[in-house]
Amino acid sequence: MSSALSTPPSTGRSANSAAPPGLTKSTISTVSKDPAAPTSPSAPSAPSALPRATRAELESLRVVGARHPWRWVATAAVAVLLAMVVSSLVTNQRWEWSVVFQYLTWPSILSGLWGTLRLTLVAAVIGFGLGTVLALMRLSRSPLLRAVSWAYTWVFRSVPLILQLLLWYNLAYLYPSLTLGIPFGPSFAEFGTLDVINKFGAAILGLGLSQAAYSAEIVRAGILSVDQGQHEAAAALGIPRARQSTRIVLPQAMRTIVPTSVNEIIGLVKGTSVVYVLAYGELFYTVGVIYGRNQRVVPLLMVAAIWYVIITTVITVIQFYVERHYAKGAVRTLPPTPLQVARWTVLRTWSRLTGRPAHPSLPPAFAVRTGNGRGHLTRTGRPSAAQPSTSQPSTAQPSAAHPSTARTEGGVA
Repeated sequence: MSSALSTPPSTGRSANSAAPPGLTKSTISTVSKDPAAPTSPSAPSAPSALPRATRAELESLRVVGARHPWRWVATAAVAVLLAMVVSSLVTNQRWEWSVVFQYLTWPSILSGLWGTLRLTLVAAVIGFGLGTVLALMRLSRSPLLRAVSWAYTWVFRSVPLILQLLLWYNLAYLYPSLTLGIPFGPSFAEFGTLDVINKFGAAILGLGLSQAAYSAEIVRAGILSVDQGQHEAAAALGIPRARQSTRIVLPQAMRTIVPTSVNEIIGLVKGTSVVYVLAYGELFYTVGVIYGRNQRVVPLLMVAAIWYVIITTVITVIQFYVERHYAKGAVRTLPPTPLQVARWTVLRTWSRLTGRPAHPSLPPAFAVRTGNGRGHLTRTGRPSAAQPSTSQPSTAQPSAAHPSTARTEGGVA
């Protein structure tokens, strides 16, 4: 033991003497060769240089579009069906188109058309005005107002429209006179029911009050579609409640209200034909009276159909511009108007026929292929992304400041 203590320490350091207890030289070499051991990250290698394409090579490329055979089959089938329909309308003499065009602008027909438009306008104003009030009542905190609004909607949506018209027209049977005054008290004015509710009045009450029940649900759904955060933000800014509704909530709700409301108005236009049961001179009743005299049933029905299509088309165009107005705060790019679509279609067709670059005013959706199939030209006439780029490949090194490429000394991003 004394000899071991007197032995002087070695001046050289071996691998075994430097290792901690229990770790030998063989284990150190094994750990260092472990492939799973983390290694220091190496610097990214520079990308290999790519050959630069010349303009002649790019111009020689030909872009081949994807083939859609079933699309062509469907298009051909629809075209054949349309040709058959047009041929039937033109060649079948029983349509009597000469009679149709003769009665299309007949004074009696125009008078009935004005009756239809007047019923639609007045009933729509009453229906949507009262429907808005009912929607606000349904959203109010008063249990009585909510109950009255719900009961009104339930009753008028349950009773058919033609039955409501007949009930309003025969209201004089139940109430020969109408009085205004205090309930269970004196009356201030009295009117004869037949003097107040004639054919036009019964038609307006039936159409307008029935429409109000449906409009109430449309307006209520539009108001509920606005995010609650809009209400809270407006209240936090100290905006009065009335101004919140008219300037913040209602413009956003109109994006939901307008499409469904226009559908209701179009249905109201066609629903005025039910008023024929009251013998009121609207379009359908007038047509029925005329073909009852001359027995030209189908031509006169086509006259009514043409006028209903014209009215519906005008309302649809108005709907497009109203929706476009309220879409300003919801979409990045407004939908093109029909005139813009027609103009762009003409420019695109001209570019295809002449082989020239597309007009700069064309949007990307109307880009065309020009140059006899060589090169895909966009609206600016420059090669699109489908072609190889003529620019040099980027050799920039990853930036050390970017969070996705920066690494610390320890190798942790």
